[in-house]
Formats: sequence, structure tokens, C-alpha cells
Amino acid sequence: MHWYMTQADELTALVRRTSDAAKAFIRGDVRSYVELLPHAGDYTLMPPYGEVRHGFDHSDASLAATARWFQGGEAELEVVRVDRSGDLAVIAAVERQRGVVGGLPEQDWSLRVTLVFRFEDGDWKLVHRHADPLVHPIDHERLSVLARGASRPDGPQ
Repeated sequence: MHWYMTQADELTALVRRTSDAAKAFIRGDVRSYVELLPHAGDYTLMPPYGEVRHGFDHSDASLAATARWFQGGEAELEVVRVDRSGDLAVIAAVERQRGVVGGLPEQDWSLRVTLVFRFEDGDWKLVHRHADPLVHPIDHERLSVLARGASRPDGPQ
């Protein structure tokens, strides 16, 4: 913690950075996103569409590809909870997003997110991000379809 900031001030600043990063990301401004939320070397991502990833690819090619995928939009961070214990901080939130992603028409891309940060080398580094699209309630049957990886109720188990 910086000597001149209280823990509450520091968490408020981290939430503001996280909000600004979400806005930059949906616009395709990946470089600003990375500047706002530096990733730890042992970063993990649990993206909304499945496969867990380890590490963050900072290469120009990867950042450019991500920037092309996220073609514009708006985001607001709706904070559900913020906690800190020692050098770890957790933000649970809903990223209320609308934009053009992956060439699809503009639509709602809101996500529930849990972000874990670790304070190291004088800054908060993103250690883990988990995101899912279950912002809108679904019934048990639809959940079972998603859980087994099917696309419809009578799909494979």
C-alpha cells in the first residue's frame, strides 16, 4: 500500500482502473487495458466460453488480434463486492457491456466477473479473471444443457 493512501482509497482506485479497463477492452483498446490492469506472470483466465488459459500473451500480434475482435462498444462496471486481505484483493462485479464483438451485430455482452489481484512490485497485478455470461437468470433445464456442453435440451450428454 502506498504510504499516503488508506486501504479504502487504494481499493477505490483499483475499482476505477478496473472500470476504465473494461471500457477500453470492449472498444478494442487492448493496450490501454493492459496498462490499466497489468497481469501477473502466473495469471489465469477462465473466459466465458470455456477453456482455461494460463499466462497473458503481451505480443504485438496477440494484442492486435484481440483489438480486431473487440470492435467497439460501451461498458459500465457494476460492483457487487470488493474485499482485501493482505496483498490480495477481489472484485466481484457485472461488466454491463454492449458492443460489436467478433463481427457479430451490436448486442449485450454483459458478463459476471470475479477478478483477483495481488499487490507486487508496487502495483496491483491481475492474477485471475473468471467471467461468465449468466447475467440474465436461466432455468434449471437450460443450465443442464450448458453444463453438459449441448446446444439444445435433447442434445448429447
